[in-house]
Amino acid sequence: MSPTDRRTIRAVQGYVLPRHAVLRHAVLRSVILAMLAALAFAVTSAGPARAADGDVTWTVRTAANGYGDDRSSFSYGVNPGGQVKDAMVVANHGRTELRLALYASDGYTTEKGQLDLLTKEKKSLGIGAWVHATGDGAGTVRIAPGKTAEIPFTVKVPRNATPGDYVGGILTSLKQSDDAEGIAVDRRLGIRIKLRVSGALKPTLAVEDLHVDYHGTANPFGQGDATVTYTLHNTGNALLSGAQKVTLTGPFGTLDTGAGRIAAPPELLPGESWQVTVPVHDVTPALRLTAKATVTPAITDAAGSTTSLKPVEATATGWAVPWTLVLLIVLLLAAATAAYLLRRRTRARRKQREDARVRDAVEQALQDQAEQRA
Repeated sequence: MSPTDRRTIRAVQGYVLPRHAVLRHAVLRSVILAMLAALAFAVTSAGPARAADGDVTWTVRTAANGYGDDRSSFSYGVNPGGQVKDAMVVANHGRTELRLALYASDGYTTEKGQLDLLTKEKKSLGIGAWVHATGDGAGTVRIAPGKTAEIPFTVKVPRNATPGDYVGGILTSLKQSDDAEGIAVDRRLGIRIKLRVSGALKPTLAVEDLHVDYHGTANPFGQGDATVTYTLHNTGNALLSGAQKVTLTGPFGTLDTGAGRIAAPPELLPGESWQVTVPVHDVTPALRLTAKATVTPAITDAAGSTTSLKPVEATATGWAVPWTLVLLIVLLLAAATAAYLLRRRTRARRKQREDARVRDAVEQALQDQAEQRA
């Protein structure tokens, strides 16, 4: 089976992650029918991951030690050049021995706003490069049926590491393949690692590329809808989310319209961006609209407390022309102009007829006077 026939099914503890399996069958020579099954599931700290045949089950959890007894994930604060030692517990609930691949990788935010981890073949520069797990020496761990294994690992932060937040995970992986069916599955189960390297923390969030588009209505006197789009860009070195607010105003700040409640963006890693689209209803077409997006960044400390930072704002303008009303006004003006011209022409014709009648009467009177004198 070629590498292009393989797809990865992934799960990270505490998050819903995408997984894909591709099934290909040759039917009549060059005709190939491809079927893709996309499934997603959540794994808790004690939740098992089951393989396709249902006979393989294992769980992962944090080890009980000085960092805590019941942690849902790993979280540390480390100085540049420092290190942390911890452990993950893997339990085999199946009926056969398990040999799991063991590795760490960097995290990133998907287009659906979920945390995912880089696959093993992709290069990691943060957590994935700094976390080193102790397995059997070959990057794997063997666990007998019904047994558990505590997997020690060390987080070694380079001396030149940039201060700020890093997110990744430590993973166990089981690859299963069925060449007869053309299916390859990489089942991953792991635990998130959040690391804050000490130093100057600069949590900054920017609102970029703000645009506003107005969508009118057929009712010439009605209100329409508008769409406000922008990009949230984490330009600092800390994990950030935030509360968002969008308002539209007409000329001179009149006709204020709010967008209502806007869902919070995912917690963005340093350097990440997030596209936001906000619909605004019942907008008065005031020819020119001004859109303002206000975002209040929020940062979470190691204890889980959230702190709101100074709000950031961005504005943009766009046209909001009530075209049906403009068309109606044009038609009314055209009708009024036509009526005015018609009345003017009618009056001109009446005057011409009256002038002709007077002229004829004068000529007749002069002719009568001349006949009497003769």
